[in-house]
Amino acid sequence: MHLGVVSSVPLEVDTGHKLNHLSEIQPSQTSEESADAFTPLSMEYPSDKFHEVVRGPLNYLLSAPGKDFRRQLISAFNQSLQVPADKLDVINHIVELLHTASLLIDDIQDDSELRRGLPVAHKVYGIPQTINSANYAYFLAQQELIHLKPDAFHVFTEELLNLHLGQGKDLYWRDCLICPSEEEYLTMVSQKTGGLFRLALKLMQLESDSSLDLLPLADKLGLIFQIRDDYQNLQSKSYTDNKGFCEDLSEGKFSFLIIHSIRSNPNDPQLLNILRQRSTEYSLKCHAVRYMESTGSFLYCRKKLACLVQEARDMIEGRMVDGQGDGIQKLLNYLDLSEE
Repeated sequence: MHLGVVSSVPLEVDTGHKLNHLSEIQPSQTSEESADAFTPLSMEYPSDKFHEVVRGPLNYLLSAPGKDFRRQLISAFNQSLQVPADKLDVINHIVELLHTASLLIDDIQDDSELRRGLPVAHKVYGIPQTINSANYAYFLAQQELIHLKPDAFHVFTEELLNLHLGQGKDLYWRDCLICPSEEEYLTMVSQKTGGLFRLALKLMQLESDSSLDLLPLADKLGLIFQIRDDYQNLQSKSYTDNKGFCEDLSEGKFSFLIIHSIRSNPNDPQLLNILRQRSTEYSLKCHAVRYMESTGSFLYCRKKLACLVQEARDMIEGRMVDGQGDGIQKLLNYLDLSEE
């Protein structure tokens, strides 16, 4: 049998007409008619409709009010940086899109049930559509960079790489059941949580006439924010209402307190075994919390936070004058567990 050889036998068609050349089966159309025939069907529909379809999961989460901490942080930094209002609006929009997109992905990766008191987006829209919507949001944010200085693209890329590198570490430790050291965890937090803080600040500094370097303060705030979030996940009623009871335990996550507790008594595998199961059982999670209390992990966390908050306040005193740090001081009051 010979494959790939075209037979010279005339082709038969339903009309009974014999064709001596393949060109005879082509429709007799002008080039314009041919182009019209192959116009994508999507062109028949308003493009806005598909934008809204793609944005569905994104808009769903945006419509649920959050703490809006990042917008408040940008506003606080702007007391000293004085970024023009139109540029600040662009930066706020970029950060909001990136943060919301990361939450959509986080909830899938963590198999979460609730976000801001509502069912997570992928439970409503499905995982494929939610992933696509989150990716779409990343590029919507990137599109906004044309309104900022050229170096904004470098800042954007660098910090998104940091964010995903940190997220990758977090997922790797969880999925391989590897308990990192406290130092390793803090480095990961600086990449993952601090990445978006730094991105916002770096974009602001590009558009500011101020030479004030606030990046060390942004890094410190990222650590404070995440460690406090770890604490609240296991202790706060409002957190339970919005995210579920002790969700970090159900996710098998190595949070700041969990790492401390495991490493405080490495010969006792109780907590590690509970994490391995990723259980949603209430009584088991209560037992895990009591175990962490017995290792002094909650007390240690509060002391660590108090130390970091004081370091941040010292940075403000050393870098800012004439009330420039008032907004950040208020945010630190909110983050400081000793104020509660």
